Amino acid sequence: MTKDVAYNELSAKAVEILSKGAFLTTAFDGKVNTMTIAWGSIGFAWQKPIFMAMVRPSRYTFDLIEKSNEFTVSIPFKDMRQALALCGSRSGRDIDKFTAAGLQAVPAQKLTTPRIANCGLHYECKVVFKQPMQPEQVTAAIANTCYPSGDYHTLYFGEIVASYVDETETAE
Repeated sequence: MTKDVAYNELSAKAVEILSKGAFLTTAFDGKVNTMTIAWGSIGFAWQKPIFMAMVRPSRYTFDLIEKSNEFTVSIPFKDMRQALALCGSRSGRDIDKFTAAGLQAVPAQKLTTPRIANCGLHYECKVVFKQPMQPEQVTAAIANTCYPSGDYHTLYFGEIVASYVDETETAE
């Protein structure tokens, strides 16, 4: 069971948890993958609630999100460090992360992309804008620290079309 919440009702808590890790999931043509994210933002743009997620083109998730133009973000309200570590260090090209991490994909409310079961807070997002990072626009400090290999992100701005919590989970 889930309970709908306003996209910004738990945003401060969501951003705090996001910095420690959350799951971004996407799917296309029967292929589903989740990855760990720790960078992103929740805001309002173009008269819409927006979740901005960053995905590197080298990631398996990139190919799926490019084709599906949608993603879910599941913010864990409980300790899921082991699953987050696995999903952040292994590629969905090589393994089924759901099986390996003991995660269950369950249907989302409005998207074909699933969400992570019993995780906490969920955002369902439809991509409304995307922008590959332009290296010449990034400060040297960020480029040197975050992109030493030149593997810059693409920023995906997803309209939050549903936001809800698992009723069995609470923000502690």
